[in-house]
Amino acid sequence: MTESMGGRRAEILLVEDNPGDAELTAIALKDGKVSNRLSVVVDGVEAMAFLRKEPPYQDAPRPDLILMDLNMPRKDGRETLAELRKDPFLHNIPVVILTTSESKRDVTESYQLNANCYITKPVEFEKFISIIRSIEDFWFTIVKLPPS
Repeated sequence: MTESMGGRRAEILLVEDNPGDAELTAIALKDGKVSNRLSVVVDGVEAMAFLRKEPPYQDAPRPDLILMDLNMPRKDGRETLAELRKDPFLHNIPVVILTTSESKRDVTESYQLNANCYITKPVEFEKFISIIRSIEDFWFTIVKLPPS
């Protein structure tokens, strides 16, 4: 476990509607440097319920980091990020946009909504795994996160 996590495991919320990408993310994090717990929800509606500990997520942990796709059903990543940033109890949780979109408009809008970073998912397996491990290394061994 890393010193930056105060000897506890990292709590990560993945907001991802693609089961394959969710599985690859879980595989990459399982073998990473940091002890972590990954929770997965499939869209922004579930993400906000999870973060607000609404049923069925009453016992959900507060994440140290949110990895969020942009293009999802019901409530997309943009809407979710905007709602998250307006909530005084949730606004300081770091959000990494992790999406297939390379659109300049999506990048600009994500940063305007106060995303902490924007990463385009590579299609190659090894590159995807490398990106996830780099995210984990940066956010949990280099960066000092706010206390949960």
